[in-house]
Amino acid sequence: MEIIEVENRVQPLINMLLEVWEKSVRATHLFLPESEILNIKENFLPVALKNISHLIVAQDSDKIVAFMGIESQKLEMLFVTPEERGKGTGKKLIEYGIKNYSINELTVNEQNPNAKRFYEKNGFRVYKRTETDEQGNPYPLLYMKL
Repeated sequence: MEIIEVENRVQPLINMLLEVWEKSVRATHLFLPESEILNIKENFLPVALKNISHLIVAQDSDKIVAFMGIESQKLEMLFVTPEERGKGTGKKLIEYGIKNYSINELTVNEQNPNAKRFYEKNGFRVYKRTETDEQGNPYPLLYMKL
């Protein structure tokens, strides 16, 4: 597996990342209704992927299996395909982000307990909780720091 920092965010790459995101979300974000998944995929995520300061992908052969986005020292997104989960890919990305970008903060959906456990295993601890997400939707968020 290779970790690559993406500079040139061309549409075919964005399309591949949207596919990775959707597979990951459908496996882990069971609380999201179909309409919300489609809304995020079509209206929010493409813009976020093009504008995030640091976009890093994990590639196995020529296939992208995971990616993360970093803004300042905050992990803004981390998604791993279901078939890649449990193989250490997410851990390698987190370690890369901590080493190269001093990641020390992130936000995770409370309704995604596996992600919370994953981040806790990697040293993050909850310091704050909100009843809604950043768009005001009824998805509680946990704010975590190293």
